[in-house]
Amino acid sequence: MPPRLGVNIDHIATLRQLRRTPYPDILSAARLVEEAGAQQITVHLREDRRHIQDLDIKALRASLHVVLNMEMSISEEIVRFACRMVPDWACLVPEKRNEVTTEGGLDLSKNTKRIAEVISKLKKAGIKISCFIEPDEKQVKKSKEIGADAIELHTGRFSLASQRGFGTRSPAVLKSELARIKKSAELARKIGLGVHAGHGLDYDNVRILAALEYLINEYNYFRHRIFLR
Repeated sequence: MPPRLGVNIDHIATLRQLRRTPYPDILSAARLVEEAGAQQITVHLREDRRHIQDLDIKALRASLHVVLNMEMSISEEIVRFACRMVPDWACLVPEKRNEVTTEGGLDLSKNTKRIAEVISKLKKAGIKISCFIEPDEKQVKKSKEIGADAIELHTGRFSLASQRGFGTRSPAVLKSELARIKKSAELARKIGLGVHAGHGLDYDNVRILAALEYLINEYNYFRHRIFLR
């Protein structure tokens, strides 16, 4: 089966919240993504509600014809809401109030018991679970141990290197990160986990990862070109 393409539309909501207007409209953006052929919409309901709102999730859940992937923290309030909404997938991510966007993978060596409890509760509600982690073999194994269905590999450093964000070191960093992603993906598949990848992926650098399509089930792409109608 070919890998699934998910498109993150969080920052459509960011622009709307900054303007304090009803537009740009999240549902219109989601429909454009569907019409373009993507198989998934990804949104992050943050605790501070800086972009996506509860009503956005409700509207998307009621209207989408493709998979809904809800990124979320392990806060009790967010977990309760997810259990009511029942997105197709919940991706557990770390959250810091002072970050612009998610800065790294979830460290499963911390709060392990709590994360496992959240996974169990979400799965009982009928939601499939991925853990957003660094491309690290220990984190991959821990994801399996605590009951996740899949991992989502944090591709932030890979993406930054592909955009020459490390200056002259960028080619070396890109090679190293691609090797880490491949190694982690191979281990995950071996132990029965699905493999997703996301963070900073765009039209250009996702092509590099596409060469690993036999390992990766899903790519979460950031829609960085916004068209208003």
